[in-house]
Amino acid sequence: MDRKRALIAGLGLLVVLAIVGFVVHRRGADGTTFRLATVERGNVQQTVSSTGTLSAVTTVQVGTQVSGKVAALFVDFNDQVKKGQLLARIDPTLQEQAVRDAEAGVARAQAQLVQARAEYNRNKPLAEQKFISASEFETLQTNLAVAQAAVRSAQVALERAKQNLSYTNIYAPIDGVVVERNVDVGQTVAASLSAPQIFLIAQDLKQMQILAAVDESDIGSIKAGQKVSFSVQAYPNRNFDGAVDEVRLQSKLTDNVVSYTVVVRVDNSAGLLLPGMTATVQFITGSATNVLTVPNAALRYRPSPEELEAAGLPATYVNDTARRQRSGGAGDSGARGGAAGAPSGAANGGANAGATGGAGGGRGGANGGRPRRAGGMGGATLWTLDGRNRLHPVHVRTGLTDGQRTQVASDSLRTGMQVVVGSVAADAGGGASNNPLAPQRGGRGRGF
Repeated sequence: MDRKRALIAGLGLLVVLAIVGFVVHRRGADGTTFRLATVERGNVQQTVSSTGTLSAVTTVQVGTQVSGKVAALFVDFNDQVKKGQLLARIDPTLQEQAVRDAEAGVARAQAQLVQARAEYNRNKPLAEQKFISASEFETLQTNLAVAQAAVRSAQVALERAKQNLSYTNIYAPIDGVVVERNVDVGQTVAASLSAPQIFLIAQDLKQMQILAAVDESDIGSIKAGQKVSFSVQAYPNRNFDGAVDEVRLQSKLTDNVVSYTVVVRVDNSAGLLLPGMTATVQFITGSATNVLTVPNAALRYRPSPEELEAAGLPATYVNDTARRQRSGGAGDSGARGGAAGAPSGAANGGANAGATGGAGGGRGGANGGRPRRAGGMGGATLWTLDGRNRLHPVHVRTGLTDGQRTQVASDSLRTGMQVVVGSVAADAGGGASNNPLAPQRGGRGRGF
């Protein structure tokens, strides 16, 4: 029993450590409790998110050009078909009657032609000998020409009737699979105004595409050939790969939001993906491997004037930083000097100017916690605790972010170092909560 209780207690301790392990609390010199996170080395992948619908690369709507009752269906849903394969047949009774009527018309026209030619041949010698007038002979010539034209017209009508008869047999225009069947045997279809759709055939489901709508603010990051990762609800624990095939120029306006359609080609050799599935798409706009990363909350953290005073830093540090951010300055070189001089506790001009310039890129470099565009690195300021548990600024260069962690680079950072992500003052109604998942009340500092 004692061993069982010890095992349960050990498991409980592991659960608690797992919950609180991602944040460490440390009390500062002035009694403020700081929440710390660890600098880690890993990979960062920056993406642009979108949604789209899976579909076949080529789909063909198969209809009918003649009206009538569906006499027979030879394929059904999900059937594989070949080009030229018979799919369905419309009742051919009316078209067969039209063919017979056209054949009778040809026979009638040919008989009239024989009669007109005979009269012409009989009266031609008489016209040459002047036994009949020229006008009478011209009438015979005209009748012969009209009879010849009538034969040609009747032959055209016969060909048209035969063609309409052939339309009662509906064949597959491409190789593919039947995705939709919209009629049943005995149903009447009318093709007077438009061709009714009978089947929908997808050409090859081994190659599919996603039509994703990308916001205009992100479309500049999307290029042809770009790698894409996506998931579907049918397989929530599996990611699929694709590539951008085309960025269509036509824009769409939905709820005052402009978006563009991006075509993503997908390999579906395994046959897991089906037409119509909703895909959550991640366009990979940048990646960095084996780099130092910190939580985005560490880049958003700004000490309060009281915390700066306890650390021996100027109380105007944060205000100057905010003003520098609004002006858009980076102050890389000044920040290096200021950050190096700040730990000494002297509120000198070098620390002030350096902090102003270096931290100026903080919110801009972290992009307010939002992903940065792939490209150059910005500037920001992280905060650590020195040996006396006082705040110490560290200027870093920020890179890519995945929305949770951001790539950082600095000669002063090492894997395993701890950076401040938030704080709660000692007089904030009982101090910091021991549960990092619970909301923190009071406190002068800011963090997540």
